[in-house]
Amino acid sequence: MRIGRMMGAGRPETLDDLVAQAQAAEAAGLSSVWLANIFGFDAIGALAVVGRETSRVELGTAVVPTYPRHPVTMAQQALTTQAASGGRFVLGLGLSHQIVIETMLGLSYSRRASHMREYLEVIEPLLRGEPASFSGDEYRVQAGLRVPGADPVPVLVAALGPAMLKLAGSRTAGTITWMTGPKTLETHTIPGINAAAEAAGRAAPRVVAGLPIALTNDPAAAREIAAKVFEVYGGLPSYRAMLDREGAAGPADVAIVGDESALESQLGQLVDIGVTDFLASPIPADPGAVERTLAFLANRS
Repeated sequence: MRIGRMMGAGRPETLDDLVAQAQAAEAAGLSSVWLANIFGFDAIGALAVVGRETSRVELGTAVVPTYPRHPVTMAQQALTTQAASGGRFVLGLGLSHQIVIETMLGLSYSRRASHMREYLEVIEPLLRGEPASFSGDEYRVQAGLRVPGADPVPVLVAALGPAMLKLAGSRTAGTITWMTGPKTLETHTIPGINAAAEAAGRAAPRVVAGLPIALTNDPAAAREIAAKVFEVYGGLPSYRAMLDREGAAGPADVAIVGDESALESQLGQLVDIGVTDFLASPIPADPGAVERTLAFLANRS
């Protein structure tokens, strides 16, 4: 199981901070760094900068919402970052949430599965360096892009429900999950996406599982802090549905916390159920907890 670090999901950080975090992750031997696209830096653009300041580590978005960007625009940005990073970029896409798309941005959040299906119809050929020719209900596109030095860009889709898991497995390189616990991954997420990939004759997909984590001798205190830091995710319907499947009251209940033995056991469980990549979001459980946790993860990479 590859191990990566989540960036940009906590306190505000400067672009220099992100570069430094990525460089530290690369130097420590972590496999990847992932950047959330929320209400700060544009994740694709920021990773182009990170890509120029690193040489090995994989760079991924976790995730960029589809609705606000036309798929041709998204493809152009992704290919540019792929060229800037020497072929290390992975585009993580997601639908975001109704409160963001409708309430904040004033766009329709209806027909989500068909929206993503049409979006992929347009963006996937462009990301392979081929022209897009598609006419659907939402997009009608005849366009091509030429970005010198850009390798094809893999796509991962944030898939939680059955329809999105089927789409991700049949069309893309895999999925990125967030706040989805091991029981739900084992009984719902991984079987669903694997079955879709197999039915489509595709290779086994990547399953990038993002969870909070802390190396600590006081798990209860770490969970209390996680409950505060990640509180917002427990109220968003898509994540709430995954927490309910898990039988979890909130994000703190799916956090990976404890001493080295406990973390080894919990990470080993993810390996056993078929998670291909662990996306670590370190919990600031106490002074030095983030650095301690990342050092532990680096030693496992």
